[in-house]
Amino acid sequence: MAPRTRSALAGLGLALLLTGVLTACATGGGTPGSGTDTDDDTTEQEVGAAWLDGGRMVGIVTQGSSTCIPTAEEATLEGSVLSVVLVDAEGDAACTADLVPRVTLVGLPEGADPEKDLEIEVTGDGWRGDTDLEGVPGLTGGGETDYLPSAGWTDVDGQFVILSWGSSSCVPVIESTEATSDTEITVTFATPPDDQVCTMDMAPRGVVTAVTEPPNDDAEFFAILTGAEFDNVRIPILPN
Repeated sequence: MAPRTRSALAGLGLALLLTGVLTACATGGGTPGSGTDTDDDTTEQEVGAAWLDGGRMVGIVTQGSSTCIPTAEEATLEGSVLSVVLVDAEGDAACTADLVPRVTLVGLPEGADPEKDLEIEVTGDGWRGDTDLEGVPGLTGGGETDYLPSAGWTDVDGQFVILSWGSSSCVPVIESTEATSDTEITVTFATPPDDQVCTMDMAPRGVVTAVTEPPNDDAEFFAILTGAEFDNVRIPILPN
């Protein structure tokens, strides 16, 4: 179903990347965004999630600085509940003062079944949030990744996450996202500068985007990735 509302690096290095890639600079404490204070002075934040990589991974969407994306310090599974601890990466660089959706990639622990519903509880520095992912028939999870792009809807109207593989220091930048047919959404990536220098690793990179008008709830949608390193790559957008 569609949304409810709508160079190689191996061994240990890759495992570390899968626990939460997209490292960034430190923030001043917690994830900014709308929320309410709870009785224990922990702020409640809205979070989203999407299935990725055939059910081997989920993308956790939070709101905050686009240049200071949190990483997953820990992800544990108990029954159908996935608990994820997000931390701000250490560093002295300043964060941009924007407030945008950004995605943290989390490898699923052993035993997770992407065909079954998953409740996700997320905690950060002084905040917490939760969301749900509906199981998707046919997703198997487990095993080694095929290193192919994938995409998945969140529960926000028209919002989805795209996973690609390549240099961790050169995450593709989205230029535009547009519904170009009844079942296809074209995502155009910006051409990187000629003098761009990229590390020679193979890491998962996540970006979040959205279409202005949410797709038909009854349709199966595909993302067409074009521009930059993508040559009209067509991938299904996994349901939520």
